[in-house]
Amino acid sequence: MSGPLQIGLLVFPRVTQLDLTGPAQVFSSLPDVNVHLIWKRIEPVPSDSVILLTPTVTFADCPQLDVICVPGGYGTDELMLDEEVLAFLREQEKGARYVTSVCTGSLVLGAAGLLQGYRAATHWTAVDALPFFGASVSRERVCIDRNRITGGGITAGIDFALTLVSMLRGRAAAEMIQLRMEYNPAPPFEAGSPDTAPAAIVAAMQERVAPSQARRLEFVRKAVGQRG
Repeated sequence: MSGPLQIGLLVFPRVTQLDLTGPAQVFSSLPDVNVHLIWKRIEPVPSDSVILLTPTVTFADCPQLDVICVPGGYGTDELMLDEEVLAFLREQEKGARYVTSVCTGSLVLGAAGLLQGYRAATHWTAVDALPFFGASVSRERVCIDRNRITGGGITAGIDFALTLVSMLRGRAAAEMIQLRMEYNPAPPFEAGSPDTAPAAIVAAMQERVAPSQARRLEFVRKAVGQRG
């Protein structure tokens, strides 16, 4: 392969910024890499927090990417029905070495028809949506199925990116980035997964997210119908 590695991450309204900025920090630590933040226009895009994100390249001007990554967030509901976004992903997939996602970004890959017959991970609240797109659910934090690499919810984006770096540039390169970032998790509570969190906490969170889950499934069904 000649020239810098081309890695692109999709930016969109109501993206979960850590889904994007975690991997972007990892990828940007590599030498001889161009990291692109991609959207329809070059203008600040609101995330799902107080942080605005500014794209660096438009769909029209984006080069062929070696790695295309779709982060997650509440905004993925609308992306599943956005034909301009889906067409861009399908076109990039033709020449990409790796087609990837973090969190609910996998549902957008699914809506584009890019997960049919693949195993995939997503946020734990969204696993019931993957089979609609012909994908098998993986509960791994980082799921690798051929050239599809999908991360679980939000913080799994860092694990995903380090894993991908090891595949692109070797384990030592990934370990050096991990050390530079001092990525040495020691969570204060065992509540980061529905498998380990207290039952009362899981129940309370399930109640809180139930409306957004129902809304997401409406968009999933529309996306499936849109594909015919």
